[in-house]
Amino acid sequence: MSRPPIFPPPQFPPVKLRMFQRMPPAVFPAIMGLFGLGLALRRAATAQLVPAALAEVVLGAVSLIWAFAALGYLVKMAQRRGVLLEDLAVLPGRTGLAAMSLCVFLLAAVVLPYAPEVARAMMFAGLILHAGLALMILWWHRTVAPEARAVTPAWHLHFVGFIIAGVTAVPLGYDGFGQILLYLSLAVAVLIYAASLRQLIGRIPPAPLRPLLAIHLAPPSLLGLVAALLGYGVLAQSFAVFGALVLVALLVAARWITAAGFSALWGAFCFPLAAYGSLLIVLDGVWIWPGVAVLMATLAIVPLIAIKVFQGWTRGTLAAKTNAATA
Repeated sequence: MSRPPIFPPPQFPPVKLRMFQRMPPAVFPAIMGLFGLGLALRRAATAQLVPAALAEVVLGAVSLIWAFAALGYLVKMAQRRGVLLEDLAVLPGRTGLAAMSLCVFLLAAVVLPYAPEVARAMMFAGLILHAGLALMILWWHRTVAPEARAVTPAWHLHFVGFIIAGVTAVPLGYDGFGQILLYLSLAVAVLIYAASLRQLIGRIPPAPLRPLLAIHLAPPSLLGLVAALLGYGVLAQSFAVFGALVLVALLVAARWITAAGFSALWGAFCFPLAAYGSLLIVLDGVWIWPGVAVLMATLAIVPLIAIKVFQGWTRGTLAAKTNAATA
């Protein structure tokens, strides 16, 4: 008869963590969604659908939240060198770190109307930061066991997310750079879609990971937005149609996708929905009222998810549930 496993006795008094010692990267997808909501409201304000002050207040508040969370993660990294690699080893960590760096592009878009030179510097800083993170993820992918190398929708964040820089690059006059971002990101997105479709046919994703499927709405939304800014109207509308098909598929499968109940991965719903609303509003014409409908849904969904994620962050449960590394 085998002996029962022996566990170490609980420490008393309990170990008290230092500030930000277990800062969870999983908080950043929700912050990214709030950035997307604020930028969608700004585009709605340009179309005179909402007051401009509302968008700027939201964007200002979200910028401060991101700055606080990013500072917290930097403090965590400063406490122990290997913490970044440990967070990259888990899916919520990789997704959260990608969202953290992509928020630099979104912050550049926020400050663009006020300080174009600052926005330019932020955009290039974001490119360097996200490229470094993407290379680290590729290195991690080559070192893990084959069964851990499955393509996930989060790959869009890692390798297609550079397209967000185009939202700032084109208004700054970098049309050529915007075109490069558009076509390279489209090529990478197609490869990820193909790999994801092949995996989805062969293996049903486990219920806890299904919310990540919502990320598939982000590439057509952002590619369409950059195409619209470049003046490629037909291409932008084509992306909008494809995004509509993805959104309808997500809505039809909503109960199946959310079968596992709320988790930090619900942050994946936030930014893609907001980005798609932005695209439809920018296209104007027959797209404007569907865009308003998507924006209203974004206003209803994104803040609720963000509040629940932030509650888990402040209580310390988010770090435990997402296996965040401890410095």
